[in-house]
Amino acid sequence: MPPRWRVPLLALGFVSLAFGVAGGLARLTPSLHAPGSAIALHGPLMVSAFFGTVIALERAAALDRLWAYAAPLSAGAGGLLILSGLAVQGFAVLTLAAAVLVLCSVLLARRQPSLETATLLAGAAAWLAGNVALVVGEATAPWWIAFFALTIGGERLELSRYLRRAPWARWAFLFLAVALVLSPLIPRVMGVVLVLLAVWLFAFDLARVTIRQDRLPRYVAACLLAGYAWLAFGGAGLFKQWPADMTLHAVFVGFVLSMVFGHAPVILPAVLRVRFPYHPILYLPLALLHASLAVRVSVSSAIGAWGNAAAIFLFIAAAAMLVARGRLASAR
Repeated sequence: MPPRWRVPLLALGFVSLAFGVAGGLARLTPSLHAPGSAIALHGPLMVSAFFGTVIALERAAALDRLWAYAAPLSAGAGGLLILSGLAVQGFAVLTLAAAVLVLCSVLLARRQPSLETATLLAGAAAWLAGNVALVVGEATAPWWIAFFALTIGGERLELSRYLRRAPWARWAFLFLAVALVLSPLIPRVMGVVLVLLAVWLFAFDLARVTIRQDRLPRYVAACLLAGYAWLAFGGAGLFKQWPADMTLHAVFVGFVLSMVFGHAPVILPAVLRVRFPYHPILYLPLALLHASLAVRVSVSSAIGAWGNAAAIFLFIAAAAMLVARGRLASAR
């Protein structure tokens, strides 16, 4: 698929992002009006309709098969159905998106068998399990946490594969990946596994090397290392059974969004064929994201949530500005 046709698919995901953020804020700010579906189904809109679209689009571009784009298309369309009041149909379409992503991941794993691709396949299967749980009315959050932890962990393992590390380190990662697949039904066990995964990433990820570099490599490493800290915090919250808002947002905002901020300057050029030049302004939304999340978990959920929302849209504005600058530079 030509890169220009991928833009509408990404835009579908951003519709769910906008309404998902508005719904989350409306939960904490009674004076703010948002569609009832966005308030009640904030989680599915953010996790499956937005993040699912982004991850599925990246995987479809990597596979380079036209049918693979049914995954991001279905994820984005599922969000639109939810916002239209057709929640049951939306859940079904989101499940279809996850099923297509699983098929994409199977083909990628067959093309290049490795621990990395097997982990990405396990992550896609966890997303499918979470969306099926959504359809039948069961708990979804543990499966979605496994989806992100396995997907991000697999991608970081692949990007760090040339680092010299002891043979036992890969066996340790394999153990953690298997444990993540088995632990969603036992939240306290999952909490321990997430803490151990965060420790593994701190110790063995490429970010511990690139944080000593400058410009984009250092920025990406800062995003990753901060995200790993929140992953450990969220895992501790699951184990100690802290309030759900604190634990879930530590993972979904502190860990996952930090990964998005860090990988966007690398992934967008690969998927959309656009230039995304580095600029230190990217540190501003990153700092706001983590500072406001710290406020959210320790002082005020509402104030922190507004700071999280501001960080997201500040990052989008900065990214749009930098991509536009990249286009102008290319046109000269």
